[in-house]
Amino acid sequence: MDRKIFLLASFIGGTGVVFGAFAAHGLKPFLSVSAFESFNTGIRYQMYHAFLLFFIGSTTLIKPNQKSFLFKLILSGVLLFSGSIYVLSTNDLTSFDFKVIGLITPVGGLFLISSWLLVFLYIFRIKK
Repeated sequence: MDRKIFLLASFIGGTGVVFGAFAAHGLKPFLSVSAFESFNTGIRYQMYHAFLLFFIGSTTLIKPNQKSFLFKLILSGVLLFSGSIYVLSTNDLTSFDFKVIGLITPVGGLFLISSWLLVFLYIFRIKK
C-alpha cells in the first residue's frame, strides 16, 4: 500500500508542478485575474495533498487499512476539488459550459477536509 501511496503522491505533486507551469506560461494571458487565482487554488490544494500522501505513506502510526481508505479519499478529493476548479476556471476558453459541475467542488473539499480529520483521529486514538 505504501508504494501505491508514494506513486500517487509523486503523480499528484508532479502534475501540480506541470499545471502550475502551464498556468503561468500558457493560460495566464487567456484567463481573468479571478480565474487565474482560482486555477492556482486548485494547484495549491493538489500540492498540499501530495505532501499529506507522502506523510501517510511514510508513517507507521496509521494502519494499512486506514492508509487504504485515506488513499481513496484523497484521490477522490483532489480529482473532484482541484479537477473541478481547473475545469471551471478555464470555462470561458471552451464552447461547453462546465458550470453544471460546480457542485462537485465542495464535495471534493469535504473529502479533503475529512482526510485531514481522519489522520488526526487515527493518530489521536493510538494508545501509548
